[in-house]
Amino acid sequence: MKAVTIVPGKANSAALQEVREPSQAEGDVLVRGLALGICGTDFELISAEYGWAPPGSSHLILGHESLGRVEDAPSNSGFQKGDLVVGIVRRPDPVPCVGCAVGQWDMCRNGQYTERGIKERNGFGSELWRNESNFTVKLEPHLGNLGVLMEPASILAKAWDHIARIGQRAEWKPKNVLVTGAGPIGLLGALMGKQHGLEVHVLDRVTEGLKPELVSELGAEYHTGRVKQLKFSPDIIIECTGVAEVIVDSLDKVGSDGILCLAGVSSHGQKDTLDVGCLNRKLVLENGVVFGTVNANRHHYELAQKSLCQADQGWLSKLITRRVPLERWEEALKRGADDIKVVLEFSKN
Repeated sequence: MKAVTIVPGKANSAALQEVREPSQAEGDVLVRGLALGICGTDFELISAEYGWAPPGSSHLILGHESLGRVEDAPSNSGFQKGDLVVGIVRRPDPVPCVGCAVGQWDMCRNGQYTERGIKERNGFGSELWRNESNFTVKLEPHLGNLGVLMEPASILAKAWDHIARIGQRAEWKPKNVLVTGAGPIGLLGALMGKQHGLEVHVLDRVTEGLKPELVSELGAEYHTGRVKQLKFSPDIIIECTGVAEVIVDSLDKVGSDGILCLAGVSSHGQKDTLDVGCLNRKLVLENGVVFGTVNANRHHYELAQKSLCQADQGWLSKLITRRVPLERWEEALKRGADDIKVVLEFSKN
């Protein structure tokens, strides 16, 4: 079967090659791959910023934003042939730590977790893949090919889940949220903000085109320029860019009793001026909270599916700006100026 692979640690080694079909040891559910979402993590893996092959292998099959149909599954697994599914990315560590022991592997404390398509486990970027039934999520059929948005949506579902939990420390009734970055993560975060009944603001450097249009269609307000130039102090900020300047501005701009969620991963070498003393005074005197979030557990996938099912399906479909067939796989791995979400299609069936 065909799979998109890299050699971890070797820049620009992405290739489409023939690999062996997955063995039953990789999972009891056999899935035919339909589509694979491409994201910034994949570009970082391709450029050899990080990535780990499975033990005993020099190659890693890419892909963590999956979508497929069940080909075969045990009768007691909860799945049957034809089910639309996605695979959960992370696996708990073998120790396990306190988080992994209770199914919260996204909060692993010792770093010994593994991840499909990233860390020591092959990803979902192949014509067939296997997955453990307890790490597979059945989708509502009407989601169709939009189910490929499940993994990025799970990241934002976790962010909102943790924001709500932190907010319960005291009586707190937030009115607005600022989302920085209008990529797929930011737009899904904005969608969930509207679903939470908040006034939603989105800031991005793009001044025209699809991103402002999507924000407007969502009923949110679009901004460009610097965060510090905004005329209000957000109750919640979800930072999705990883850009140092935006992070520093957000730390200063978040409102009293506010929560800043860092959901973007910064590239190396970024520098900005930060007055630590001033930041300390603000956070202490205004009861501020800054936290980071990454990955998701099964609960967050369930929350993500609920959010996607409630959303306008036409709006969601606009997030996918390019669908690339497998025979032109290299095009999917090249950034386009107008890209939001690019999807590599393995099969349409």
